[in-house]
Amino acid sequence: MNDPSRPAPGAPSSETPTPAESRERTERTRDELGQTVEALAAAKADRNTARTKEKTAAMKQPTAEKASLIADQIREKAGQAAQLVRGKTPDPVLDKTAQAAAQVWDSATRAGRYAADKTPDPLLEKAGRAATVARGIRTPLLIAGAVVTALVLARRSRGRRR
Repeated sequence: MNDPSRPAPGAPSSETPTPAESRERTERTRDELGQTVEALAAAKADRNTARTKEKTAAMKQPTAEKASLIADQIREKAGQAAQLVRGKTPDPVLDKTAQAAAQVWDSATRAGRYAADKTPDPLLEKAGRAATVARGIRTPLLIAGAVVTALVLARRSRGRRR
């Protein structure tokens, strides 16, 4: 800022800069200002990124805890619903259900083999990836199925009471 080669503002100048020197000085000043603005913008972006990461980390723990609590509650309710259904279902119905499930399993297995033999390879690869994802979230899917089944059975039993 205190450049001895520059005269103080408002002081008479012994040397008047040439237009070329003025343009060069103006260009240098513009470059310096551009670099300063870029540095300030980068610093602000870094601060915003750091704040965002901090907020995300702070929210992650309570959210995970709530999700775990809700999952536990769903598991508990699904278990209670399954026990209720098992307790109220007569043994002959359970036996027939098991037999029907075995037949469905066998038929599905045969149909799956037939479909696999007739299906193009790219489609089989996509189906394999989808199956892998489904296996990864098997427990929530089973819980959701049990809850839906319990709700349907409960609704049916209410309809018969009326």
